[in-house]
Amino acid sequence: MHKKELRGWLKHIDFIVLDVVMLQICFVLSYWMWIGIENPYSTYIYRYQAVLLTMCQLLVVLFNDSYKNIIRRNKLEEFAATFRFEVSFLLLDILILFMIHQIYLISRMQMGIMAVMYLFGSYFIRLLNKKRIFHSARVREGRKSLMLMTSSSLANEVLGNLTDYNFQDYRVIGLYLMDREREPGEVIRGVPVMGIETDIINEIKTNWVDEIFVYQPDNMPYPMAMIDAIMDMGITVHYCMEALNAHSDGMQEVSKVGSYRVITNSLKIVSAKQVIYKRIMDICGGIVGCILTCIIFIFIAPIIYIQSPGPIFFKQKRIGQNGKQFLMYKFRSMYMDAEERKKALMEQNKISDGMMFKMDDDPRIIGSEKKDKNGNPRGIGNFIRRTSLDEFPQFFNVLKGDMSLVGTRPPTLDEWEKYDLHHRVRMSIKPGITGLWQISGRSDITDFEEVVRLDREYIQNWSIWLDFKILFKTVGVVLRHEGAE
Repeated sequence: MHKKELRGWLKHIDFIVLDVVMLQICFVLSYWMWIGIENPYSTYIYRYQAVLLTMCQLLVVLFNDSYKNIIRRNKLEEFAATFRFEVSFLLLDILILFMIHQIYLISRMQMGIMAVMYLFGSYFIRLLNKKRIFHSARVREGRKSLMLMTSSSLANEVLGNLTDYNFQDYRVIGLYLMDREREPGEVIRGVPVMGIETDIINEIKTNWVDEIFVYQPDNMPYPMAMIDAIMDMGITVHYCMEALNAHSDGMQEVSKVGSYRVITNSLKIVSAKQVIYKRIMDICGGIVGCILTCIIFIFIAPIIYIQSPGPIFFKQKRIGQNGKQFLMYKFRSMYMDAEERKKALMEQNKISDGMMFKMDDDPRIIGSEKKDKNGNPRGIGNFIRRTSLDEFPQFFNVLKGDMSLVGTRPPTLDEWEKYDLHHRVRMSIKPGITGLWQISGRSDITDFEEVVRLDREYIQNWSIWLDFKILFKTVGVVLRHEGAE
């Protein structure tokens, strides 16, 4: 029988509890240092702050992989991770206090002292806990005994990997080489070696072996008879093919298609819970955005119509997730014949490979013929594009489910037809109103390969927390008119 190990944040419950306790200790000590030796929990606002800080800590843990690879981090990486974790939950705490108009009741100096104390206190307590884990793993005989089966060319690498990643779970007691006989007294990384001349089934029967790990080389047949015999004994077998580890930039999981058990490979694998969280965020943001769109419409719709009679909204077919087409909405910022005029302007395209269309002082924009004293266009179309007001109707697309608040920008049909295979990764997710590319320069980026790189980076590192960070940065980018045209 095989017992699954804890996964996700529950796997690091000891670190979570230590961080929560350390924060409360630092909270009390900083209160005593700055305000006075009394019970901080007896005061309503500080009791509320203590609870809020813990809630913010747990929210960051829930939505962000703060403890990922914590065992394998070196001291510098651990300090940086502790700092990022603290900044994340403190910013969330300050934001909530600001929204409920309670921030002015909390002493800023007490918060600052607490932050410094917690940074170093949490850092050192994490190091001590890791030292405890390392020590107990070395002396603990209760670890599961593991036998490794692989080829001689892969043995050293696989043993090193098991030692680095699973030292606290397993004790490798033997290495069976599937492709050659062993040399007399041969040992690899301190593990005794057995070769093909060894009766491995009898060896397992007469020795204490909890689990077997088979790392299957690509150039060798699957040892079906041997694995069936081992499983008949009730011993757990972990099976891995060398080919499964060839795609280092993707993710894999075991799933089922029909009644077949398969290995699923994808650039990013997300849970149903994460998808639900993202959709809830989209719906909430979409509702707020649609209300703002209606307000903006009242003011700019008459100006657009007077400057260029015609529809206020611009509808265009765009490519959505996995190549599906949908109608995307914008406030119309260009003259009615903009698409026809685009062909004549292609020579002035800032994107040299023609994969997208960007140009300075686009004459198709409503009112662009009017210039200010510096020669810059100052029409209504330029204004709503510079302030990104033209994007607001896309909140209706978000509510419909065609788009998300954060994603990759959807290409036009003609742009999509020009894509090479690696460009299509951009649309493996639902397109968004904003994204990593937009906060990294928007129109200032003229290399389409850089756009693809940023979009791929977003997909591979996606999390709800990353979406929040992009949304906050988007607000700043829009207000400063960075990269807008």
